[in-house]
Amino acid sequence: MKFERMLSVKNLKRRPVRTAALIFLAAALSFSMSAGAVVITSLRRGLASYESRLGADVVVIPNQARSHGTLEAILLQGIPGYFYMDSSCLEKIRNMDGVETASPRFFLASASAGCCSVPVQLTGFEPETDFLIRPWIRENYKKNNNNIINDGEVIVGSGITVPKNKKLVFYNTECEIVARLDKTGTGLDYAVYANMNTIRNMMKNARALGFHAFDNVNADQSVSSVLVRVKDGYNIESVTDDINLHVRRVEATRSKNMIAGIAGGLSGVSRVIGILIGAIWILSIGILAAASGMIVRERTREFGVLRVIGASSGMIAGLILTESALINFIGGALGVLITALCVTPFSTLIRESLALPYLMPGTVWILILLMISILLTVIAGALPAAFFALKLNRGETALLLRENA
Repeated sequence: MKFERMLSVKNLKRRPVRTAALIFLAAALSFSMSAGAVVITSLRRGLASYESRLGADVVVIPNQARSHGTLEAILLQGIPGYFYMDSSCLEKIRNMDGVETASPRFFLASASAGCCSVPVQLTGFEPETDFLIRPWIRENYKKNNNNIINDGEVIVGSGITVPKNKKLVFYNTECEIVARLDKTGTGLDYAVYANMNTIRNMMKNARALGFHAFDNVNADQSVSSVLVRVKDGYNIESVTDDINLHVRRVEATRSKNMIAGIAGGLSGVSRVIGILIGAIWILSIGILAAASGMIVRERTREFGVLRVIGASSGMIAGLILTESALINFIGGALGVLITALCVTPFSTLIRESLALPYLMPGTVWILILLMISILLTVIAGALPAAFFALKLNRGETALLLRENA
């Protein structure tokens, strides 16, 4: 084996252009598989995370918000936005048959001016009725047993940089960061959460600072959305229809319908990536097969000389397989290195480009995916090499010599 490895290295160095071309092809195959695997895995994890964080049975928003797709932009892409409806709809929803819990949300976009530390999505929630954020922060927020967020306290998503003094300012309202949430791969990672009193005071301060976009909004009498949990035994679709029928100027949507649309987009992206990987795989194997055949025919005299000096057909077959393994291992390693340098650091950019939940797997899983990609690349290159090695083992070297005499 040592002889085959030494001779293989010399042969590869002797033909640097051909070797580099084959390594490039193997790297392209490895990159397509590893990058595709990381992206598809991240999309699936992101969807699962988004589904677990959305959690409500029904989401109620103003009619105009749905027409502009604002809610998806806020939740998925982290684009700061806001919309409002009269808070009287909250009590109507709470009193409807089949509604177990109705919890409001209040959206406010911070400014990029000096009055705000960072332009982000600000989200107000009601800790007393909330059934989504409180369980999410339970492991991070240990200040009191009830997880009640006090006035002036905020919780930040994983994408928000926490200053050393743990203070952020929004519309000249200084807030203390009391918890940081786990990563979700959605726009929720770039949001700041506070109780209703804090977020409404921010809006009042914004008006005082001259932000006229909020002049016509009565902060104390407005909410942005209502998350509804339906009682056991009630049909979610029926409750959704009742809200749409009896509460004016709102649109109630089942959460699963929102997730279904996102899942459809994820499925489409995954399908395209899978088709591309399959096409590259087939093309690469075809090119490698053609290249292997040309190389074997080109070197028949060399193989014949080796047979004359005592090399067995098995040793020659081992030489072919060793060269293939070296080329494809180097190319596979190069491909996953490119993936590590290009795909992993730019996960935020990929998420924004796809406009879908995108949550990268942990380091161990990424390493496993990259190692599998290298292995599959070596196997893909070994298949055509093994075919010609098998022909040589069947004693066809002499026939090849006569054909090329």
